[in-house]
Formats: sequence, C-alpha cells, structure tokens
Amino acid sequence: MSSSFRYAKKEDVSLILHFIKELAKYEGMLEEVIADEKTLLEWIFVKEKAEVIFVLDNGKEVGFALFFHNFSTFLGRAGIYLEDLYVMPEYRGKGYGKALLKELAKIAVHRGCGRMEWWCLDWNKPSIDFYLSLGAEPMDDWTVYRISGDTLKQMGKE
Repeated sequence: MSSSFRYAKKEDVSLILHFIKELAKYEGMLEEVIADEKTLLEWIFVKEKAEVIFVLDNGKEVGFALFFHNFSTFLGRAGIYLEDLYVMPEYRGKGYGKALLKELAKIAVHRGCGRMEWWCLDWNKPSIDFYLSLGAEPMDDWTVYRISGDTLKQMGKE
C-alpha cells in the first residue's frame, strides 16, 4: 500500500459530508447527522474550527480524518482531538486507517502538540482492538459528559 495525503479544500465539502454520513451509517447514527454542506463550509473553511485530511489510493480519496486542536492545562500546550476517522469498507485492512493516524501523529509532533485523543464507541471492538494495537490507552477513569440541543440553548440564556 502506498498512501498519500492531502488537506481538504472548500471544493471538497460534499466529499467530507459523504464520509461523515458513511461513518454515521456504520455507527447506526445516520439519523443524527444534521450537518449540511453550507454548515461544514462555514465551520471548517470560514471559521477554521476543524481540519480534514484525506488518505489517497492512486489519487482517489478512500478515507478521511476530521480533527481540531484542544488544550491541556496540565501539559500547557495544545493537542489534537480526532473527531472522525473513516476508511471506505473496500479499502479497510490495507493500512489506510493506520496511515491516517500516523499522519495525524506527525502533524501533532510538527505542531508541538502534547497528545492526540479521540472517542470510540464501546461496542466497536474492531476499532478498539486496532487502537490498542497501536499503543493507544483507554481513559477508563474518565466519563464523557455532554450538553446539547435545547438544554444547551436554555443554559446559554441564563
């Protein structure tokens, strides 16, 4: 496998949305995707709140990673938070997922980041096994909390 990478451009917004929906379908969460091309264009390319890289097979985009910077007060530096990683089913098992993670690690090191983090659904054993094989450590002592939707709007008014 010889993979190459490229950063997404504004013209790629429909491809980004396609990969997001394919990932959501895999996770059984397609009905939760409300993102559209206009919203992604605004938040990724205008407001620059996230970045996307594609992994290419002979010039064809076969997977993507969407990420952004977070910050660790303990480390006193930024990190990379991987929001989404997806490789098309017919290209899985060929090293593209690992290549994407290695490319993100290179970006993190180049930018002086202290760590790279992501979430994984508890039922997704193939991905969990893959991440563990790379040396990733589960954060068992932490629980993720979320406020969104109407609760967020109500809290934001007070």
